[in-house]
Amino acid sequence: MLNVNEIDLFYGASQALWSVSVEAEKGKVTCVLGRNGVGKTSLLRAIAGHQPIKSGAVMWEEEDISAMAPHERAARGIAYVPQGREIFPLLSVQENLQTGYAAIPRALRHIPDDIFDLFPVLKDMLNRRGGDLSGGQQQQLAIARALVMRPRLLVLDEPTEGIQPSIIKDIERIIRYLANRGEMAILLVEQYFEFARDLADDYAVMDRGEVVISGTGEDMVEEDVRRYLTV
Repeated sequence: MLNVNEIDLFYGASQALWSVSVEAEKGKVTCVLGRNGVGKTSLLRAIAGHQPIKSGAVMWEEEDISAMAPHERAARGIAYVPQGREIFPLLSVQENLQTGYAAIPRALRHIPDDIFDLFPVLKDMLNRRGGDLSGGQQQQLAIARALVMRPRLLVLDEPTEGIQPSIIKDIERIIRYLANRGEMAILLVEQYFEFARDLADDYAVMDRGEVVISGTGEDMVEEDVRRYLTV
């Protein structure tokens, strides 16, 4: 279980997160919603270890990982798919997938068969450069690369951004399938309300660096959430 406990985060003298707490359980999807610039990505960067926190704690599987480097968190089963995908455009699809090997033991350094069951388009494009794929295909590649790490926590930053509706539905189906296997906690940031509503077992809404609403997906009130999503 992930337990983010009252973390504060600064960029220089500017405070980005104020006593933010979020949980994510294995077998469930936790969605973090909010407008641009309210601290959602900062929260994910703090969890993945890309930005240090000032106070509070990031707990994963009952271990305090607050001071750990990103590669140490990856070795503990945390995979981060950043906003913008950040695939390697000049590497082939296969080579991009293989970059996920870095955080796992040598015995596991192969691409699991179910990757191509989940993302069949990638099997047909193994030798194509990542930069030649469409935006939706690149997003699928970024998620697949994270899954190569056999994560127990999958962290996704706006997985629907700039993607055609048909692929959004595919990604939604895959996220729900992964959660239902019960082996993985999934935490995702999203601005697209319908996507989050349909997936969320739990949710948190952020505004100005703070969590202002949280609860279970079944108790989500659309009107309350949407007023923090509109400009």
